[in-house]
Amino acid sequence: MASSTNLDSSMIGKLLEARHRIEEQLSRVIVGQSQVVEELLICLFSQGHCLLEGVPGLAKTLMISTLAKSLDLSFSRIQFTPDLMPADITGTEVLQENRASGIRELQFLQGPLFANVVLADEINRTPPKTQSALLEAMQERQVSVGRVRHALVDPFFVLATQNPIEQEGTYPLPEAQQDRFMFKVFVQYPSFLEEFEIARRTTGTSPQEASAVLNAADIIALQKNVREVPVSDHLVRYALAIVRQTRSGQRGVPEFVSDQLAWGAGPRAVQFLIVGAKARALLQGRSHVSVEDIASLAAPVLRHRIVVNFAAESEGITPDRIVSQIIEQTPSKEDELSRDARFQKIFAS
Repeated sequence: MASSTNLDSSMIGKLLEARHRIEEQLSRVIVGQSQVVEELLICLFSQGHCLLEGVPGLAKTLMISTLAKSLDLSFSRIQFTPDLMPADITGTEVLQENRASGIRELQFLQGPLFANVVLADEINRTPPKTQSALLEAMQERQVSVGRVRHALVDPFFVLATQNPIEQEGTYPLPEAQQDRFMFKVFVQYPSFLEEFEIARRTTGTSPQEASAVLNAADIIALQKNVREVPVSDHLVRYALAIVRQTRSGQRGVPEFVSDQLAWGAGPRAVQFLIVGAKARALLQGRSHVSVEDIASLAAPVLRHRIVVNFAAESEGITPDRIVSQIIEQTPSKEDELSRDARFQKIFAS
């Protein structure tokens, strides 16, 4: 197990307190969606990016802008359309005259990507060229204009939305770009009581506002602490066992996976599982990672990284269902996992 000497115990309490304060502020504006909020916070403190999917009208934009307010971060919303060009999101160079010298020179005008929290609304409605510009920003935390690279602000958090209903005229995200998103989060319909409260709140005359509870420096410090959370070798093997079982045709993979999946998850899924589990542990006030932390994040980490084949899709089998079956068939105890003949094949391959 890794050493925990670098982990500041006071920061554990600070992150737990910050979570409660953030949730309290969000609850003033957003009704319900507690699991979505938790996964967004895990993703933020893990330095990841998040892909949200849900039908229109579920307050995805309001949730993200309110989260940015509660964290005292700059917020930018980009509405992706078929005619959006890379320069529209990265910024561009313009020719301006220097009033002091009278010399005309190129100056860079920053685009909407230069914000702490960026909402990429309906990302699948813009062409691959613009999607690629966003991909560089997400991965390298910079944008390239001409021959010049411009660093983005820190922290930098991209939340992209997709509408699952209308697919005509869209540009599905390439596998490489989906893999850059740490989580894919489903935003579900509210319950009856939640929708009742939404109707009551939003038709009144006193809208609620969220107040800032953290700032950028606090978030950067907490993100560093997440990396310092120790994780045992057993939990690393457990995360590997889950991910490697998604790779159809490999040794030790369950038969239902080979029958239903066309493509499995890569190494980045393991990295995000472990880092996300560390963040989840801290957000719950623990300095150690548990099996439950990894299992609970398997679906948001894997659902956009595994591809169901045509036969399984025609039967209504979803990635979440396959992930759930994999977790059920993966022993959580160290001795059971290491002695299982099937997993010995997986670890030896």
